[in-house]
Amino acid sequence: MQLVQRFATKHEDLIHDVSYDYFGKRLATCSSDRVIRVWDLDDRQEWRCSGEWTAHNGSIWKVHWAAPEYGQILASCSFDRTVCIWEEPEDAVPGEIKKWERRATLPDSHGNVAAVRFAPAHLGLKLATASSDGFVRFYEAIDITNLSQWQITDQFEASEGQQQQGVNCIDWNPNPFDQAMVAVGTNDPEAKIYQYNDKLRKWEPVATLSGHIGAIHDIAWAPNMGRSYHMLATASKDKSVRIWKLDLIKGKLEAKQVAVFQDHNAEVWRVEWNITGTILASSGDDNSVRLWKQNLMGEWKPLSTVAAAEEGDN
Repeated sequence: MQLVQRFATKHEDLIHDVSYDYFGKRLATCSSDRVIRVWDLDDRQEWRCSGEWTAHNGSIWKVHWAAPEYGQILASCSFDRTVCIWEEPEDAVPGEIKKWERRATLPDSHGNVAAVRFAPAHLGLKLATASSDGFVRFYEAIDITNLSQWQITDQFEASEGQQQQGVNCIDWNPNPFDQAMVAVGTNDPEAKIYQYNDKLRKWEPVATLSGHIGAIHDIAWAPNMGRSYHMLATASKDKSVRIWKLDLIKGKLEAKQVAVFQDHNAEVWRVEWNITGTILASSGDDNSVRLWKQNLMGEWKPLSTVAAAEEGDN
């Protein structure tokens, strides 16, 4: 696979996250320079900066887009222990670089906030945050037409009973026919699945993904395209990518490891599925992005590798 396009982001420090919107026509970048930039794909298939602003008082770890039915909304999380909600201004001049408007600041974390994810659209305008204080917190917009009002609806300690086990990553179950579920990764080598119990009105652990021997850096829940089971992927400090099958057996969720890859031979930081949940991408400290795909025999195999371009390459 070849490098299709490369563009300068103008960030002055490390870029920690790149997030596409639902349609893949916009992306947001965030960095240790405390700046968020929004990029639009123009008619010439080139990325043009349309938004730029200083968003936090510390390094920004993640940015995430809300579902498009709620408008052009971003959430960001930072080392400064806050989550911010941003909205694109409606009166912006076309072609002008805009400063997005901060609608809300969520300051509940007692440690740096490592991850933030909006819920799937069918659950409403909600988001989940993962913090180094060991807690996962859930927020909901009280009125979707007034983004300044958010309430914390629930929280749980994902690393209870463990010392300094901060939460590194979180992802939602995208299936609209299931009860709300999230997958959570911490500095502990076991990732866990939590499900919301309507009767008890709280989140409960329902499955454990056991196999890694290092901290979980990232976790991704595959889009469900008619499967009778769930697929998840994890990236770890132990230099491996693992794929998991989560199935409902006799009324209980059971997790099974179906693939493990150590081709990066370095710490793996991110995993991401394509829109159909059939191809997995992973990136690590080996300066490469690797793609994985299931063959007709049901085995997951390497599909392609994209190596980072060296300075001066075209």
